[in-house]
Amino acid sequence: MKARELKDKFINFFVSQQHVEIPSARIIPENDPTTLFISAGMHPLVPFLLGESHPLGKRLTDVQKCVRTGDIDDVGDETHNTFFEMLGNWSLGDYFKKDMIPWSYKFLTQELKINPEHLHVTCFEGDADAPKDTESYDLWHSQGISEDRIHYLPKKDNWWGPAGSVGPCGPDTEMFIDTNPNAGPIDFVTGCKQRRIIEIWNDVFMQYYKDADGKFSEMPQKNVDTGMGVERTTAILSGFSDNYLSSIWQPIIQKIEEISHKKYSEYTKSIRIIADHIRSAVFIIADGIEPSNKEAGYVLRRLIRRAVRQGKILGIETNFISKIADAVLDNQENYAGIYPELNQNRERIISILDAEENKFRKTLNNGLREINKLIERSKSVSGKEAFTLYESFGFPVEMIQEELEKNNLSLDIDEFNQAKEDHQKLSQTLSAGKFKSGLADNSEIITKYHTTTHLLHTALRKILGDHVQQSGSNITADRLRFDFSHNEKLTDEQLKQVSDLVNQQIKSSLVVTKETIPFTQAQKEGAIAFFGSKYPEIVSVYTIGPKDSYFSKEVCTGPHVNNTNELGTFEITKEESAGSGKRRIYAILK
Repeated sequence: MKARELKDKFINFFVSQQHVEIPSARIIPENDPTTLFISAGMHPLVPFLLGESHPLGKRLTDVQKCVRTGDIDDVGDETHNTFFEMLGNWSLGDYFKKDMIPWSYKFLTQELKINPEHLHVTCFEGDADAPKDTESYDLWHSQGISEDRIHYLPKKDNWWGPAGSVGPCGPDTEMFIDTNPNAGPIDFVTGCKQRRIIEIWNDVFMQYYKDADGKFSEMPQKNVDTGMGVERTTAILSGFSDNYLSSIWQPIIQKIEEISHKKYSEYTKSIRIIADHIRSAVFIIADGIEPSNKEAGYVLRRLIRRAVRQGKILGIETNFISKIADAVLDNQENYAGIYPELNQNRERIISILDAEENKFRKTLNNGLREINKLIERSKSVSGKEAFTLYESFGFPVEMIQEELEKNNLSLDIDEFNQAKEDHQKLSQTLSAGKFKSGLADNSEIITKYHTTTHLLHTALRKILGDHVQQSGSNITADRLRFDFSHNEKLTDEQLKQVSDLVNQQIKSSLVVTKETIPFTQAQKEGAIAFFGSKYPEIVSVYTIGPKDSYFSKEVCTGPHVNNTNELGTFEITKEESAGSGKRRIYAILK
């Protein structure tokens, strides 16, 4: 089965069950300080999972673009990807287990034609926090799944959330397929370890709330959140254990083979990394990110540089990244015509990739000179020094080893790996500290800062001009960060004017109101809508001020205060560049 067919089947199935299809959100979270990228279909729906009403109702479905960066170093095996598409459907306080599990069974066995005898499912075994999920077990059994293929597993395997220390959470039930049933019976756990039995879908039942004391209570609004990875499922349904053999990847891989004159079967890992990383880079750039040394821009830069390094291993010595990007952009099987942001930003994507590859090739040459200096100076290169070259210059360890071998030297690979592991642990610790909150973090201060970004956005447009468009934001409990399009550094006077204008609206005690209206009507009424390239037919619009003389009107999902007099005093603490043609403001509320 091809990816486009799978996606069409999934969406059509749930539309037939009275769901409304919603467009994919941008990869970059609109107002979520907890993560650099959207990594699951539920992320854009956080306010609605917490109780806010969605303009399109309580039953939703979509194909969501996602990026997960925690496994970048694992890319190169059969299954890991940084960018991927996630199929999902949601019940926002509507249906629950007795509807979802039969639908799951029906979709897998009737729409995807999977033999029911090849399916395994897992359910939550229960603990001190919540009882055994016998309801899910019984529902699967009633569909025809035999008891020997229904497995109870502990919380670490069959429980979702909360994303932070508090918030919605609950048991999940996961669906697996035996990819080689003709090999005879096999224990479930053993089959999973051998990758013969592979997870294909996950239904999460958000029915509990974990509070600050660690206590679990039933939620008044119980939600369903499901996730099915397009890449993995397409491969499985096509009979491949290697995701990269599916039709999703073949046009990209064939282009790499053509440029490198190397075969996938002989240089599998390098070609997988190039294919994955360039596909990810294309989608990240299309959503407005440029390479930098910070946050999402740093991840983008790292992806591009890792691809260039693998290109060197394949013997590619001239620029090639943008040619691979063409294969992604022209992929009729899966992307062309589906994601308009790719075509709209094609020239920009190619230009950024070319510029970053040129810059990195110079960096690699500098790294080569540096390693030779070390060899000349001390006649050796320690594992720690090699890791410094790897981290600072993006110099691949394979190339370091090659240079050492030319001088009859060897690398202490154990010391190199230890230095790399220490660095990864430090990075994970820092990331955990920065992005530790989660689904439940619609706290009072976060809500205040989010509302303030609307005031800041309008103030900037009034002071600097209508060319100003929000290009990103990041909100924590301590401050807001707001990125916007503008070519010049703001003067002290402009910053004062913006700050004064925001504070004037706060002191004016403007009422914040919400409307649910057609997107076309929102545009006609002057609502600002710069996030993403697609919007559903019905949207939520937040207006600050009287309807006939409002100060701000934006398409948004929230959360917001009821009146600007709740915000306190606004103060800009810093203004700086955020990349080519972009500026960044940091501000606090006092």
